[in-house]
Amino acid sequence: MIKFLKHDMIDKNRWDECINMSFNGNIYAWSWYLDIIHPKWDALVENNYERVMPLTGKTKFGIHYLFQPFFAQQLGIFSRAPLSQNKVDDFINAIPKNYKLIEYRLNEFNKVDYDCESIAKHCNIELDLIYDYQHLYNNYSKNTKRNLAKAENAGLSVNRDILPSDIINLFRTNKGKDVKHWGDMEYGRLLDLIDTAIYHESCLLYGVRNIENEFVAGAVFMYSHDRITFLFSGSDNSNKHHHGLTLLLDNVIRDFSETQYTFDFEGSDNDGLARYYKGFGGKEVFYPEIKCNRFKGIFKFAYGTIRSRT
Repeated sequence: MIKFLKHDMIDKNRWDECINMSFNGNIYAWSWYLDIIHPKWDALVENNYERVMPLTGKTKFGIHYLFQPFFAQQLGIFSRAPLSQNKVDDFINAIPKNYKLIEYRLNEFNKVDYDCESIAKHCNIELDLIYDYQHLYNNYSKNTKRNLAKAENAGLSVNRDILPSDIINLFRTNKGKDVKHWGDMEYGRLLDLIDTAIYHESCLLYGVRNIENEFVAGAVFMYSHDRITFLFSGSDNSNKHHHGLTLLLDNVIRDFSETQYTFDFEGSDNDGLARYYKGFGGKEVFYPEIKCNRFKGIFKFAYGTIRSRT
């Protein structure tokens, strides 16, 4: 039996036990992670936490809707046992009817009918790190190898002696200037998330310095369930031609080669980013999104209003 539980009714110890034992668990599904990215999240729970599904809902203009919060690429149903498409459908159908608008991403192990008009397909890039580094490097594209050589020739060096705030500030003063919908609240939440992940021993920080010892690139990686997830990065625009981020990603791949880990690039539907990630030998993996407007008739106009102001 699938039950809807409000946030205060969720047993987080049982929840985390389910996530820990889930064959498709990921970093985004831990209760502590959800508490930061979307406080007061609700859930669907089957029986005694055999399968679970976090619900990240909001209310705006009196309308309840489900959406994908920042810093969580894939949520959906997490299960201790293999999931059939029928079971995934059961959970989708159990989403409370008061959620009138839904834009919610499931995970790659949630089987769905991609021909259904309410299901969209998204692309992720992943790399199996079980092979030795030389094997992985041999599968890099010519362009990636060329950019690595440029970074090394420029005297860039990778180190772990970096603070979360350094990476966030580097992003804010460069690419972040064009990200108008992020403010102090979003950056504060990201810093809280990184600090908490470090406490839970689920976070790695890498930085790159140039020959003048200036900080020119940095990245945040989360790890859980034998998966390293490329969550966030910052780069100095004036040093992009030295390809510091390429050197950084290569170092992570080198450090975790010949392990059970999968490297999750966390994207992308953007052709340019996807091509860049594939340059490291990554392969396409697809995951679904529920896109549903439960309004009828003229009230469907609310979909665009809510979506544009989320």
